[in-house]
Amino acid sequence: MNYTLLTGASSGIGFELAQVFAANGHNLILVARSEQKLKELKAQLENEFKLIKAEVISLDLSKPDSAEQLFGITESKNWSIDIRVNNAGFGDHGAFVKSDIKKNQEMIDLNILTLTKLCHLYLPKMIQKRSGKILNVASTASFQPGPLMSVYYATKAYVLHFTEGLHEELLGTGVSAMALCPGSTASGFQATANLSNVALLDTLKIPTSKEVAEYGYIALKKNRVVAIHGKLNWLLAVSAGFLPRVLVRKVAKKLQEKRNT
Repeated sequence: MNYTLLTGASSGIGFELAQVFAANGHNLILVARSEQKLKELKAQLENEFKLIKAEVISLDLSKPDSAEQLFGITESKNWSIDIRVNNAGFGDHGAFVKSDIKKNQEMIDLNILTLTKLCHLYLPKMIQKRSGKILNVASTASFQPGPLMSVYYATKAYVLHFTEGLHEELLGTGVSAMALCPGSTASGFQATANLSNVALLDTLKIPTSKEVAEYGYIALKKNRVVAIHGKLNWLLAVSAGFLPRVLVRKVAKKLQEKRNT
């Protein structure tokens, strides 16, 4: 039995990706910290989509050895993974000098280290089978610096560039890699990242996590390499490469500043 392994499955875009994959007949391995939420999701998916099976693994992927733990579990169960969705990640808002360095380290470990390790661990069997897909959730933050969210933006730039490079390396193997780049999305991310009362969220029409997940699934099936959700997001991402860097930085900072209340 083949599975799609999805991290960060308990909420937001990950939760909606689970719905979309299940609706399209994929068996799922759901990974997140909250075992209770995962069990509820498993029950809902298996009840609604009768032909699929969902497995649950409760794991904190911000821990440095968590990728090896996850791989060990799936190997011991002999679960065959044909699609890997690296969605787990978080951000933080505020001046870097005042930030919690432990939280920054956990962010880097989760957004970069664990994602990289999981790709490295699961790719050999995919290449051996000459079949498989990797979906790494990046962000429109990948395309520019992000004052007041400097570490988060930098981690997502890594995800984008790593995924593009990986895709080129995998050409001819039967395996592909795609970076999904949503902009601001209505999900639990804002609360985790301390993004309430931020000007950026007033300037854009925020899509739902469901809209982003549906777009990401279609883009993956079409073998896209970089999938930017929304025409405005695409325009902003592309323009960041042509505008003077000083302007890009200043606009990004202005949009990230808290509203006056």
